[in-house]
Amino acid sequence: MAQARVIVLGNEKGGAGKSTIAIHVVAALLYSGAKVSVIDLDLRQQSMGHFLASRRAWSDSAGANLPMPTEFKLAPDTVRLAAAEPAEGLARLEEAMAGALASSDYLIIDTPGGDTPLSRSAHGQADMIVTPMNDSFVDFDLLGRIDPITLELKQPSIYSETVWESRKIKAATRGSTIDWIVLRNRLATTEARNRKRLEERMSALARRVGFRMGPGLRDRVIYRELFPFGLTVADLSPTVRPVPVALSHVAARQELRAIIQALGLSADVAELELAAS
Repeated sequence: MAQARVIVLGNEKGGAGKSTIAIHVVAALLYSGAKVSVIDLDLRQQSMGHFLASRRAWSDSAGANLPMPTEFKLAPDTVRLAAAEPAEGLARLEEAMAGALASSDYLIIDTPGGDTPLSRSAHGQADMIVTPMNDSFVDFDLLGRIDPITLELKQPSIYSETVWESRKIKAATRGSTIDWIVLRNRLATTEARNRKRLEERMSALARRVGFRMGPGLRDRVIYRELFPFGLTVADLSPTVRPVPVALSHVAARQELRAIIQALGLSADVAELELAAS
């Protein structure tokens, strides 16, 4: 039996959009008919877990038949697990991954905004690491260091080193590599000069440490509006409309399609078309 493909959403900086990207990739894969499992490693915040709980509640209330992933929780009380010894969490992760890998086509792992033993373990077992970053030098600082005078790239930074170590572990233990994609999230429509500077440094770092660049999600109200219902733009249809549908939602669907294409999943995911305008 083929083993599930492991996609890890990772970035040591909080607020980069990992959970938002994760839930949209999960929804897109579900609508393609894939069997999808999820693990939320942010033991305290549990954004993915809360999203799925809201999705079940809204679906039952509305009588909607929404596709659901299989959620593998590391513990009934994840806050307690966060305070436990790392060995306990790692054992729970190993158990959860064994179940998910045996029963799914894809395993999506959402990681916290920080360096934890659980996050490092997941990175080392990934087939693909997806790193959303806000389109600013503040977020870039975790990937690469720049000269404060010339703004030229000096060296990879701490998160790039984490991914590099994960790639070495994967190569040594399994003889395979990890595909790394960095998504530029919340692209600004202004500040063209700063955006060009950042893009040039991103390209230089990509050549140096070996990641691919792709588009992320803009800062749209629709993503925030749908989250409390446990919904994504992939769910919108004539029967699933908790908020009025507008042309901006069509643009949001196109952003999701672009992400799926950048991740190389477009052959596996059916075309995402808004059911009605």
